[in-house]
Amino acid sequence: MKKIFSFLLFLCFLSQIIAQKPVIELGTADWGKGIKKLYIPEKLVAENNFIKNTPQNFDTPPTFDQIKEKLPQPFWKTKNDAILCYWKAWKIAFSNLHKVSPENGFISPYIDAAFNGNIFMWDTSFMTLFGRYGSRAFNFQGSLDNFYSKQKPDGFICRQIYGSNGEDCFEHYDPSSTGPNILPWSEWEYYTNFNDKTRLAKVFPALLAYYNWFNLNRSWKDGTYYSTGWGCGMDNQPRLQSEYSVRWSNGQMSWIDTTLQEIFAARFLIKMAVELDRENDVKKLKEEVEYLTKFVNEKMWNEKLNFYTDAFKDGSLSNLQSIGSYWALLADVVPENRINQFISPLSDTKKFNRPHGVPTLSADSPDYNAEGGYWRGSVWAPTSYMVLRGLTQIHQDSLAHEIATNHFDNVLKVYTQTGTFFENYSPEKVQGNDRKNFVGWTGLTPIAVLFEYIFGIRADVPNNKIVWDVTLKDEFGVKQYPFGTDDTIDFYCKSRKDTKRMPQISVKSSTDFTLTLLWAGGKKDILIKGKKI
Repeated sequence: MKKIFSFLLFLCFLSQIIAQKPVIELGTADWGKGIKKLYIPEKLVAENNFIKNTPQNFDTPPTFDQIKEKLPQPFWKTKNDAILCYWKAWKIAFSNLHKVSPENGFISPYIDAAFNGNIFMWDTSFMTLFGRYGSRAFNFQGSLDNFYSKQKPDGFICRQIYGSNGEDCFEHYDPSSTGPNILPWSEWEYYTNFNDKTRLAKVFPALLAYYNWFNLNRSWKDGTYYSTGWGCGMDNQPRLQSEYSVRWSNGQMSWIDTTLQEIFAARFLIKMAVELDRENDVKKLKEEVEYLTKFVNEKMWNEKLNFYTDAFKDGSLSNLQSIGSYWALLADVVPENRINQFISPLSDTKKFNRPHGVPTLSADSPDYNAEGGYWRGSVWAPTSYMVLRGLTQIHQDSLAHEIATNHFDNVLKVYTQTGTFFENYSPEKVQGNDRKNFVGWTGLTPIAVLFEYIFGIRADVPNNKIVWDVTLKDEFGVKQYPFGTDDTIDFYCKSRKDTKRMPQISVKSSTDFTLTLLWAGGKKDILIKGKKI
């Protein structure tokens, strides 16, 4: 009787597996090891047309000299060194472009991370955020297509892929194998700059399938998410309890940055679904955003620090203040009555307001490294940019400008001394650290930060608007600023003696749009009539 019962249980289990139609992949190297890769398919992956693509363009990408005239042309009368810095960033970026090869099976020419010849998920996502300004010269956004083309049947995308052969650098279920999930941010930014709904529709299934995989495989019972030092991108930040590996273990911990990034990603996927009339696909995401927002504020807000922190296995909260917590601004989880408390460390010289801000670890931490120590205090362009964008989202424009100016000036000083850019920077002195010629995501500072925070120009193409927040007194501007897929705009601002005085501007555009002009003394909406430039 027991044998019959056991046999029936086996048949029941087998029928469940068959019903889910698992995909079994056996590589040639796996046969000898007897290892099988069992994936339960995610139905959205069937809509991922990137997987079906084959490499078409084997051409060598253009050189900087060949395309320089197609890039935006900034000028700043009193700061020519900043303009030289801008052009050097593009020159290095174009030296890091690669064509696809039969060996790696990539489907689009791409910019690599300037690190080790491999492509990295979050590095590439950040690089597209400055690369969008050079879209007329090279399709930087297409660099992400190579990740989508390697998506597994269950939705998984590896965070690092070999540039030589296109294979994943990490095993599927390794805790460090994927993340951070900021792909939806990159694609939404592209959409707001180009209004390209065709691409939005194409990437949406791949993004949602990956989100669903992440939800299934990187979350705890309480709904929060986990990662590792490598998986979260901040390799050696001392966030875990002493018995765990800083780089490789999840520490059985709820990771504040990873949890916030999933809220952030979900919000963009919901926006995409609205644009694409696919709201039925994101019903669970709406529920998760609401649930996690409440959880983060009730269970991961450290009352002693007035700061969001990691939560350990027993529910106790970490006392480490990491820059990763500031994803809370972009994730839009901070209640109004907590905003001032939460952002105050950014102005505190004992915490994040250092000679070069913003360090990745609060300066009053016992593990803070004044030289930088990689993620134990160094200033990194991507995390600083994340903070800036978060402050913009909550309308803390004055603080954002202060931080942006400090960061830009320090990177510019190092460039003036060395002629190049670095992987990260010391928070206490004018010093670049680790890898040189890092463009790479450090290109964010001389390009995206210059346009968006020093010059104050931020576009919203789907709504046909541009905000121009003029804070400089100097004469400055930019020609051939890209607006959408085809249009360009020339911006010019005269010098002035007082920031409270309304700027005298000239705008020439090939299309109509509404310009919101901001300055210390006021605001004015101006309808710009387009004329072929």
